[in-house]
Amino acid sequence: MSENEKKTVKIKLERHLWPDEMRERQRRKQVTALMIASLAVVFIVGFLLGGTLHPVRSSAGVGGTVNQDKFAQGKLDSIYSIMKNEWYFGKDDENLEQDLIDSALYGMSSSALDPHTTYMSAEQTLAFSTAIDNNFVGIGIQYNASGPKIVTRVFADSPAYHAGVQVGDILMKADGQDLTDLPSDDVADLVRGEAGTQVELEVLRDNEPVTMTITRGEVNNTVYGEMLDGSLGYLEIISFGSTTGVECERYLSMMSEQGLERLIIDLRDNGGGYLDALVSVSSLFLPEDTLIMTQEYKDGRRVESHTTAGQFENIQGIVILINGDTASASEVLTLALKEQRDDVTLVGTQSYGKGSVQVQRPFADGSVLKYTNSRWLSPNEEWINGVGITPDQIVELPPVLQTTTASFMMEEDESYTLDQVSEHVASAQKALAFLDYPVGRSDGYFDTSTAQALRRYQTEHNLEASGVLDAATLQSLVSGVRYRWSMDKSVDNQLQKAVSILNGE
Repeated sequence: MSENEKKTVKIKLERHLWPDEMRERQRRKQVTALMIASLAVVFIVGFLLGGTLHPVRSSAGVGGTVNQDKFAQGKLDSIYSIMKNEWYFGKDDENLEQDLIDSALYGMSSSALDPHTTYMSAEQTLAFSTAIDNNFVGIGIQYNASGPKIVTRVFADSPAYHAGVQVGDILMKADGQDLTDLPSDDVADLVRGEAGTQVELEVLRDNEPVTMTITRGEVNNTVYGEMLDGSLGYLEIISFGSTTGVECERYLSMMSEQGLERLIIDLRDNGGGYLDALVSVSSLFLPEDTLIMTQEYKDGRRVESHTTAGQFENIQGIVILINGDTASASEVLTLALKEQRDDVTLVGTQSYGKGSVQVQRPFADGSVLKYTNSRWLSPNEEWINGVGITPDQIVELPPVLQTTTASFMMEEDESYTLDQVSEHVASAQKALAFLDYPVGRSDGYFDTSTAQALRRYQTEHNLEASGVLDAATLQSLVSGVRYRWSMDKSVDNQLQKAVSILNGE
């Protein structure tokens, strides 16, 4: 690859974001692709770490002899013909030809050696890119999903930001419709809309109604930042999308104007993103031309990525929060800062451990082949694939926040009482303890202390005070946990540990 080609290939680092695809691919037979040979020209798009489109011509016979290729193609053609014309259940598939082709592509790109290589349909590709860029048309706020609709975040440079919406405002009405008793999804449907349209929003601020007209627009929210106390700032990077570098710089500039000197970078649950975004973000924290990572290719070539100009030199202490879903590009950033600065501390739990780089090769129908083309190494030549990064300070979140979603879901007619055992009871016990309703145990055994705590909770939350765990009570507990987590930073013990470190405590 020439130097110019190196500069134009867009690369992306992301963790395994499609478990459903992996399950599907494992059950599909490796029938291989049927249409690749007919596509003469395709384009490579870098996945994990960023660039532009670069044309690549498909080549028959790579990796085998011409005779082998002809034999394989013959088998493919035969199997396709049989499945299309003779397969009994083919009559039940309205999109048989396309589904056969997709099955072949899924099968050929499936490998136990690499869970991150996969074929993606046009719909999956769009969803994948949208998830990384995390953008939408709306007004640019986050609010509590349960209880009062309290604004918890106003994204910088968003329509809501320019209209004067503030954190702590309570959403009351949208275009005259009462929002107080609506589910959060219904509220989102009312507030969002087409770009350029307006919504009249009424909020309650200091017990006084405030009405404002907001023009909806595109909101980029891969980043959120705020000052916590004095010179201490907080920067959450949700993913490394197309606008992440600009968003980070915007928040850091705003916080710097407020005296920013120490910073918490929250990379928890950040599964990665584009290389150009990673370079942009890294450049905000490291001197120009500092090594970020090295990519190593199949043929032994090594390509380095370095920072550009733009470091915020006023930041003199950093804590990075990581967890088991901190992966790929976010792991690159973590190690780049940890190894290249002497004022970085890592807090949380072991990261995911993804040390490979993917690129995309799109096809004319919008589908893509996302495949691993290299591995990445940290500035100190560390490869964390399958291992992850160990924090300097290991801090676990409260038990209820480590509980699986399924254990919080009960059937409408399901209930539990004294001397019964269930994972749902265990989840309720953890939630009760988190919400300051003391329970003697959290192993799922329904004892008298559980019944007493439940009865007290039910009484104080307008539920039938039966002391029995039913679906309504468990759902209420889930809502209570979400509300407290979003509104009360004191329960985030990983964040509190970061604050303590940066305060020298």
